[in-house]
Amino acid sequence: MRVAMTLMWALLCWVVPGTVGAELVLPVKSQIRAVYGDAAVTRVTRWERLVTLSSDLSVSEKLERVNDFFNTLAFKDDIVVWGEDDYWATPVEFLGRGAGDCEDFAMAKYLTLIELGVSDALMRLHYVKYIPYDQFHMVLTYQPSSSAMPLVLDNIDKAIKPASARRDLLPVYSFNANNMWLSKLDRDGKAMGSSSRLSQWQEWRTRMLNKQMRRP
Repeated sequence: MRVAMTLMWALLCWVVPGTVGAELVLPVKSQIRAVYGDAAVTRVTRWERLVTLSSDLSVSEKLERVNDFFNTLAFKDDIVVWGEDDYWATPVEFLGRGAGDCEDFAMAKYLTLIELGVSDALMRLHYVKYIPYDQFHMVLTYQPSSSAMPLVLDNIDKAIKPASARRDLLPVYSFNANNMWLSKLDRDGKAMGSSSRLSQWQEWRTRMLNKQMRRP
């Protein structure tokens, strides 16, 4: 079964600028089963169903459903899941293992919302410091207009809240498909150029394009 093609076209356009209308599909279910097992196929099927059933909802409902869906997965550090300190898993890898760290939660939500028609320009992946634990962390934000307070989608505080209510987060930088900013959660930040400067981001997108799945 394929996830709707808009998401796949968007991914290809990110990796190969100017490419429009090319087809990219997720690994077939038999491949997912061979790498991660039957439970992984069930999780991926639920993800596909989420996309299908949420396509006609309002943006606020899409945010809630996507946030709730991924927040049911387990948080585990990369060293536990992948045997290394920092690995950005694709959504298929994340769902395959059923566990991941903050980047995996944020990026899976981001990609799913793009598939559901939410504009990339209205979302940012925010690298922050989570003050209570003095640890670096990643969240997704959605800002419908330049004058609106961004909403924070997080796997620690699972309720979607305005950035003004998240004083436990200290922003470092943010990015989306094309750009980077030194930014605060609740306002525009200083532009830092293209997000292509982030090697892990580019590597993540390439693995999506090539339908790669890392084995446990």
